[in-house]
Amino acid sequence: MIGYERGTAEPEGSMDDPVLLQRFAAWLQPGPSAEDAERSVFFKDGVIVLDTNVLLSLYEYTATSRKDVLSALEQTAGRLWMPYQVGLEFVRGRRSTLESRKRALADAASEVNKKLMAARKAIVEAKKVVCAQLDKYARAQQEIAGLDALVADSGVDAHLDVYRHEFKRHLDMLKADHGLALNSADAEDPILKRIAKLYGENIGEQPDDDILRKRLEEATAFRFPNKIPPGFSDSDKETPLKSAGDFLLWEELIAHVRQLPPSGRRVLFVSNDTKEDWYEQGSGSSSSRPWPSLVDELRRRAQGDLRIETPPHFFGGVREFLDAELAADTYAEIERVSEAFEARVPDTPLAVTEETASHLDPPEGLALDAFNAVGLVSSAVRAAVESTSPSQRLFKWWLIGVTAQLGRRDAGETEPSVSIAAATRSSKPLSRDWVPGTALSPGEWLHRDSSWIAPWFIDLLDSIPHADRTILRRLAAQQAESNRRSGS
Repeated sequence: MIGYERGTAEPEGSMDDPVLLQRFAAWLQPGPSAEDAERSVFFKDGVIVLDTNVLLSLYEYTATSRKDVLSALEQTAGRLWMPYQVGLEFVRGRRSTLESRKRALADAASEVNKKLMAARKAIVEAKKVVCAQLDKYARAQQEIAGLDALVADSGVDAHLDVYRHEFKRHLDMLKADHGLALNSADAEDPILKRIAKLYGENIGEQPDDDILRKRLEEATAFRFPNKIPPGFSDSDKETPLKSAGDFLLWEELIAHVRQLPPSGRRVLFVSNDTKEDWYEQGSGSSSSRPWPSLVDELRRRAQGDLRIETPPHFFGGVREFLDAELAADTYAEIERVSEAFEARVPDTPLAVTEETASHLDPPEGLALDAFNAVGLVSSAVRAAVESTSPSQRLFKWWLIGVTAQLGRRDAGETEPSVSIAAATRSSKPLSRDWVPGTALSPGEWLHRDSSWIAPWFIDLLDSIPHADRTILRRLAAQQAESNRRSGS
């Protein structure tokens, strides 16, 4: 389903039709298609409104596809209009979109490493099974020694490194092909500059506080409880302002259309969002379509015509009606990003970082599971993992993450991924306050001259008994080596 449209002068159907057919024409029309006769008018003469998720998708394309998409959008310059709500969400959402991509690639590298660590462990365990049988039934010490040599740490690692390096090469290619550094989300952001130039002055004004308050009250008290589109699917967000984002956009759009000349009140709205608060979900063999009530509401309140499309169909129209050039690979990527948006689970847990760990409590019992998984025994460390103090959250999250990363325990499906390191093997520290590995004695830390250790981890080691200190040091060193190999 790609959209829904109505005639430009009066409701579908002749004025000679019965009133019932006139009044509910939007509901009685068959599902639209890409061959709708009047579709081209929306591209050539309509106001084009891109939802926030369409603009943020520009940060998810490869550099080549992004260039093609921006060039295609230039064919619509002059007819693009940005509601204030979209602009606000766009400028605030750029950094999190970049961080999400960076985190996804880092998580992939970490997951690959976990799988390889699990493979290494499985090979060692398999060797033990064979050696046990050789010893029990043949006393074949020479053969046992041969297997021990074959599966020695360096031998297994050498074989796995072939896969590790190849997997890393592909992930590094993805990072390079993206073409945007995380710090490009500031005022020098090249995408932001291109978007600003595309829209020019065609950006909505910030609504007055009293208007905003009135719209919020209408959304939360009347429309959302009655599931009147758009936006009611977001009614459970943290605040009314966040819940009402789609409705605020919709109200701005209606107010804007009212100000246009009667002959120019066609709106082409483009969004990746096909949830039930925008689309009437089909049943049986029926496909979904944008809610006819949205078409009716725009006509009733602003005497305008509405068409709603997803990005793949919109860019197909740009290519067909505006003669924009879009390579086949670019169009395939537009489809991929759009499908990925639709497939996202709203409550998917985000990665926990050193910056966010202090604000988040781990799921109950998870830190204790990690404690037990690596054989920690001291009452001091156990007290730390069972503490509810915010000061212990960073350590607890690190322990949860490192035990999953190194394959010491199986991470649950709903468990957040953790991107926290206690040490690193590199020429430069991750932060200025990190301590060089030479702060620990040669017997306590390998690669002292090429290592850096987090200050919180140094403080932790100084406060716990020797047995657990040794376990935690080894975990940190193994994680640093694992990260170095995977390039994360």
